[in-house]
Amino acid sequence: MIEAENTVKDCCGRAVAALYGGNAASDAVWPELQIAKTRKEFAGDYTLVTFPLLKLSRKSPEATAAEIGAWLREHCGETIGDFNVIKGFLNLSLTPAFWSGVLGDLMRTPNYGFVCEAGKTVMVEYSSPNTNKPLHLGHVRNNLLGYSVAKILEANGYNVVKANLVNDRGIHICKSMLAWLKFGGGETPESSGMKGDHLVGKYYVAFDQAYKAEVRRLTEERGLDEETAKKEAPILKEAQEMLRRWEAKDPEVYGLWERMNGWVYAGFDETYRAMGVSFDKVYYESETYLLGKELVQRGLEMGVLFRKEDGSVWADLTGDGLDQKLLLRGDGTSVYMTQDLGTAVQRHGEYGLDEMIYVVGNEQNYHFQVLKLILKKLGYGWSDGIFHLSYGMVELPEGKMKSREGTVVDADDLIAEMVETARAVAVEAGKLDGLSEAEVAEISRMVGLGALKYFILKVDPKKTMLFDPRESIDFNGNTGPFIQYTYARIKSLERRAEASDPAAVSDSAPAGGDAGRMLEAKEIELIKQLADFAGTVRLAGAEFSPAVVAAYAYDLAKEFNQYYHDYPILRSDVPESDRRFRLSLASFVACVLERAMGLLGIEMPQRM
Repeated sequence: MIEAENTVKDCCGRAVAALYGGNAASDAVWPELQIAKTRKEFAGDYTLVTFPLLKLSRKSPEATAAEIGAWLREHCGETIGDFNVIKGFLNLSLTPAFWSGVLGDLMRTPNYGFVCEAGKTVMVEYSSPNTNKPLHLGHVRNNLLGYSVAKILEANGYNVVKANLVNDRGIHICKSMLAWLKFGGGETPESSGMKGDHLVGKYYVAFDQAYKAEVRRLTEERGLDEETAKKEAPILKEAQEMLRRWEAKDPEVYGLWERMNGWVYAGFDETYRAMGVSFDKVYYESETYLLGKELVQRGLEMGVLFRKEDGSVWADLTGDGLDQKLLLRGDGTSVYMTQDLGTAVQRHGEYGLDEMIYVVGNEQNYHFQVLKLILKKLGYGWSDGIFHLSYGMVELPEGKMKSREGTVVDADDLIAEMVETARAVAVEAGKLDGLSEAEVAEISRMVGLGALKYFILKVDPKKTMLFDPRESIDFNGNTGPFIQYTYARIKSLERRAEASDPAAVSDSAPAGGDAGRMLEAKEIELIKQLADFAGTVRLAGAEFSPAVVAAYAYDLAKEFNQYYHDYPILRSDVPESDRRFRLSLASFVACVLERAMGLLGIEMPQRM
């Protein structure tokens, strides 16, 4: 409500100038005007802190507040309706006419809440899957968070590039490939009926099982200690040799790699579509790691990096409070940091980015400290624009997930379960009565995904969260389905009104109410919340936090439901002016709810 706050500040500035002298707009007065929203336990909309003004008024805080309040009520009566003084705090209540005007202004603002002019160019990287396993619950939080942050930044006027970096090379990929060669018997997605990413993930688990069996055999039969056995396991050495052959572009290994990765990409694309996320640019580590190697060589020539006796290359960051960081192994193969350096440089060259936001779990906090520092040492000043959007892990009531052991919550299974649960709950509640099977399926999809997305995004990104599917689908409480149902309820009101009076929901419906109509207290509260939407979008963008938008959407939906309970809209005994105004207000609430939930990637059903 910055506009309302500025109006109040202007009135207060005029009051101070009139009562105590000086220019209301001068630097001597404006910095002294400390105005904030009135705390909920006190009556009022905005509060002026009078203590900084005492050197001008030369009176007590209470007397100064009372004097300013009286002046405002007399000279700014169209804005200030009443006031009260609590010690040195002047609480101001704005008039219903003022709030009615605010509503009209909001409804006439094109694309209200969003900034249209172009701003900085920013890339948001999210998803970043490995091609040795399907997407799981942790990836779901990553994708939903990254996609929502991108939408929020777009709403704040940024030119956003949504990027995905696919980890399509490395020892983990070779483990799946080797296990398929050893145990697969030529199995394919077509022959098995499995999605490609699930099939490849099956062999990643198979590798781990075989590896553990070999480690046990080496410790039990040959008497090796466990650490030595882990290094000497034949199947691990085979995987390491396969990685060296891949980097040497061995045709046999490279062909297998392309074939199995193709299976995975098809599976990923299916999951992304079901999840409702997309990308503007996809990078592959297999195409960027060589640039990373070139940067490492340049760092050696600059004296920024150093080579150890085994041929490995390192960055010594001990002088910066960190440690030494490996960039190339002794056999010349690269590590994650190598390819991240190459990818960062390539991206900046392509887009001239002002900022690069990496949506990656908090276990990689140190990695991004090192990435920024090495880029800085290599002479890339734009590295200051790198931001790691660190988020907490997702845990389940049953405990943590482990990919190698095959105990992850699969993203595809989770999405399907959410949709089926949404259908069952909605049918039981009678919210899908009278709808066709196609409508039931589509609404179940929207509600199931809405429940999943909202439950995950309403949590502050920095926090570890406990995901319980049973709690996320509830048509009452702080859930996605509750907000979706509120929206659908308003759409139902519009359809009923239009059926009886087509003009009732037309563009000519009153935008601010009749000039002579007195607003109800709950209508004013709704208007205040609607006026907060633009500020909410700005705050969410500044903090990279969809949770800010989620909290806003829930509060607005809750406030509307309380209003609708107390003030009927279409009942026959409601006066025409009230009916039209309330319907217009409800429609604008639905509009803002749809925009807010859209920033979370959540679709809103027209019927429920």
